[in-house]
Amino acid sequence: MLAKIPSSIARRNLVGLGRADLAAEMAAFGAEPFRARQLWHWIYYRGATDFAAMTSLSKGFRERLAVQYELRRPVVSRALASTDGTRKWLLSFADGQEVETVHIPEEERGTLCVSSQVGCTLTCSFCHTGTQRLVRNLGAAEIVAQVMIARDALGEWPSPQHDRQVTNIVLMGMGEPLFNYDNVAGALHIIMDAEGLSISRRKITLSTAGVVPMIRRCGAELGVNLAVSLHAVRDDIRNPLVPLNRKYPIAELLEACRTYPGSSNARRITFEYVMLKGVNDSPAEARELVRLLAGIPAKVNLIPFNPWPGAAYECSSDAAIAAFSDIVFAAGYSAPVRTPRGRDILAACGQLKSASVRRKREDEPLSAA
Repeated sequence: MLAKIPSSIARRNLVGLGRADLAAEMAAFGAEPFRARQLWHWIYYRGATDFAAMTSLSKGFRERLAVQYELRRPVVSRALASTDGTRKWLLSFADGQEVETVHIPEEERGTLCVSSQVGCTLTCSFCHTGTQRLVRNLGAAEIVAQVMIARDALGEWPSPQHDRQVTNIVLMGMGEPLFNYDNVAGALHIIMDAEGLSISRRKITLSTAGVVPMIRRCGAELGVNLAVSLHAVRDDIRNPLVPLNRKYPIAELLEACRTYPGSSNARRITFEYVMLKGVNDSPAEARELVRLLAGIPAKVNLIPFNPWPGAAYECSSDAAIAAFSDIVFAAGYSAPVRTPRGRDILAACGQLKSASVRRKREDEPLSAA
């Protein structure tokens, strides 16, 4: 028999609970074991936001669930759509903190860029997010919910098996995922579950600035694709660009990449390289990059620098980027130049975030746009 639940108890959010935790929660609630499996199906496969919609559960059980639990998503403070199809959502959490989630549609896939922290602790000098100090880690529920919000907006419930708009996940949003490993891992296990959100580990890429001790653990436990924010071929250049390099220099980082579990020619490690005029874009540096990557199944993403107010850098010229790419391609590595997406909505997002900061400083309530 189900225990009576006091009406004054705070409701717990079931979104973000993995299989074991959901089963344990239902056991403590006094429910039969199969109830956890039913809830998993409704939450992560069908995307239910209300217990009343769970028609395979008895009405009485649904009503009791609604007393003690909720199915909470973040609030979408603002949703923006670019002329190129890119979509951005500014999500507000229960404490008022906000992150962006971005969907980038392409011809053969749709990639969702997910954040793992509010702010960032890395202070990379070329990165605008690096100017926003770390506020806190996101919980597993807040990471999973970014995927669910995108599915809500794109009409992808129940989880489709074919013709998906969200085919790939990249942990390349705000924050360093390996500094929030436990929550990221918990979220990814939910996202990868074949009976739920069902996004294959082969379609998930985790991007790191080089938290060397966690790279092997990530490969062994999660088996997702790895992307490394490299951006330089010498420590004296990378140190100011990516201050984490002072703790884990290039040689240590690349050794961790060489031994990354599961990497192969079919599953290459991606090295991200932002092109900065006069800093890291010479032909000599392209040749040194090729030398450093020897023995690593790798591809290189060349990223034209996107200037932001106060940035100390300029983007490399088109000619310099092309020459760099040609050298890397000639050595047998893929080195495409990333095409900027959603640039017409970047300013709007920036204005919105600035306004949000002002409201918080003035102790004004946040309102959804």
